[in-house]
Amino acid sequence: MSIRVKIWGCRGSIACPAPTHLKYGGNTTCLEVDAGDQKILLDCGTGIRNLGQQLIKSDIEHCYILMTHTHWDHINGFPFFAPAFDPNRKIDIMAGHMADKGGIRNVLEAQMENPMFPIPLDAMQAQLSFSDFRAGEDLDIAKNKSDMKVRTALLNHPNDATGYRIEYKGKSMCLITDTEHIPGKPDENILDLIEGADLVIYDATYTEEEFPSRVGWGHSTWNEGVKLCQMANAKRLGIFHHDPEHGDIFMDNLAAEAKKAWDGTFVVQENMDFLVE
Repeated sequence: MSIRVKIWGCRGSIACPAPTHLKYGGNTTCLEVDAGDQKILLDCGTGIRNLGQQLIKSDIEHCYILMTHTHWDHINGFPFFAPAFDPNRKIDIMAGHMADKGGIRNVLEAQMENPMFPIPLDAMQAQLSFSDFRAGEDLDIAKNKSDMKVRTALLNHPNDATGYRIEYKGKSMCLITDTEHIPGKPDENILDLIEGADLVIYDATYTEEEFPSRVGWGHSTWNEGVKLCQMANAKRLGIFHHDPEHGDIFMDNLAAEAKKAWDGTFVVQENMDFLVE
């Protein structure tokens, strides 16, 4: 009766493998979520390469990929996603921000065209489907609609982004990235989506001190995440989408500060594997 979540990438902006980034990880956004017998992947950052290798080993035949948006750090792992080259796999790819902008297939196809990449999308022999919805709609992907639901919300990000809430048998987890808050004006779309959630994974790229010089860049702070979770009666906050400049020592200090502010917080680390229950 729980939701399993594994973090394959939690870094923002650009992958940053380095000795100073071992604890929290250097791969960009990718999460694996198991809700009953449904396999859902969130984003195609560089973390999806390792996830793909694991799916090949475990012989998973079908999965959904739900895209928050299509900035490079969230899509540049897709050409290295091994299951997409296997004709025995079925992969449904969905996005909520591209319906009026050419569609999600066009974006993923374009990054694999010359001169950016030597292997075209057509080389992927899996059964790929590409679907565009509008952020704010519920997604009809549950095998058993009484057990699982996926809700979405529009986020405040350049070129738009989509937040997700996955519910399974009374448990819920939300991914809210990438989004920029307006100081003193809580985002009603987010509050509605995360209301009463068991876990909210939230874009906390910047500190409060860094944020003013980065207004317009499309990201938020852990302080705002705490405020939103407390207002919405969410139970836990996972600090996510770490700035490449924030190494392990910086993140350790941030984790301690955030935990002191609200006991429900923790900093997401690459390879975390846990249950929402």
